[in-house]
Amino acid sequence: MEDFPGRPYVFGGSAAVTAIPGIVFAGGWDGVLRALSTDDGQVLWEYNTMKEFTTVNGVKAKGGSMGAPGPTVAGGMLFVGSGYVGAIGGFPGNVLLAFSPEE
Repeated sequence: MEDFPGRPYVFGGSAAVTAIPGIVFAGGWDGVLRALSTDDGQVLWEYNTMKEFTTVNGVKAKGGSMGAPGPTVAGGMLFVGSGYVGAIGGFPGNVLLAFSPEE
């Protein structure tokens, strides 16, 4: 993970996790969204949200810590909010990300 001057590196998370058959999705204080195997806990996929994004509505957006409600699975998509600072001083941001399965 990159070093963020003036910000403590924070491990773990307080956001709710979301489970589907075989996978648990968990967002961390480090800004990384992970898909973990329900069989053995291995990381199956991860995505670093701590960066700037081009949005569909043109509003400047940046990911950060994930400490609020957990990821949402609906209509074959995965949605996650990134940038919740919370009580322990995480990394701020303001983005809602939508992921679809790779085909």
